[in-house]
Amino acid sequence: MSGTESVGADRSEHLKSAEGSLIRADELVAGYFTGVNILQGTDLYINEGELVGIIGPNGAGKSTLLKAIFGLLKITSGTVTLRGEDIVGLKANELVSRGIGFVPQTNNIFPSLTIAENLQMGLYQNPGRFEERFEFVVSLFPALADRRSQRAGSLSGGERQMVAMARALMAEPAVLLLDEPSAGLSPALQDEVFILARRINRAGVSMIMVEQNARRCLQICDRGYVLDQGRNAYTGAGADLLHDPKVIELYLGTLARV
Repeated sequence: MSGTESVGADRSEHLKSAEGSLIRADELVAGYFTGVNILQGTDLYINEGELVGIIGPNGAGKSTLLKAIFGLLKITSGTVTLRGEDIVGLKANELVSRGIGFVPQTNNIFPSLTIAENLQMGLYQNPGRFEERFEFVVSLFPALADRRSQRAGSLSGGERQMVAMARALMAEPAVLLLDEPSAGLSPALQDEVFILARRINRAGVSMIMVEQNARRCLQICDRGYVLDQGRNAYTGAGADLLHDPKVIELYLGTLARV
């Protein structure tokens, strides 16, 4: 799909572009309570090696979409496939074993455990690979290499986010779902999180990132989705969305001009 497009009116481009994708969601309807749906027919796809960003106003359904993909919410209707295989109804542990990792926005580490123990929790399905995966993770997060015995609860907010991402990577996911990774961090630490996200992606991990810092997210993502009231409002290359006048006016405001 080239340029920026409003996708609410015509799904033909989405359907064509989504063929052969790694993860594909079509017309998802889902919510937290029976009869109260946050997602109102949302579409999304990600190809191998992509970094896809999801932005939009509060309450748009961004985090709900990630949780629906990861099996944390009941999907009322619609489909989610992983490499063409239906994964609707699978539990989170089954999705991890199939190559999907998830880093929630909050409560994403075990504060009483050490860094190494947190990472071990990320590899509970295959503990024999710990040293191998630890070496890979510290190649992306060198700051963790000599601190494996430190309690995670003593870390700063940015360091905790690093451990949360590292733990999800221990299981060697094909795609990583990140929910608001920069939330609550200082501007400097936010920038570090985006650098880490791009580093992970360049190491071969596809990524879907929900972000409140829309401008920074669109700067690093290959493609982006703008959600509004549980529906796709716009989609396109990150750079196209970042400079699209309608997206700026409705969703980015003056931040996009900084």
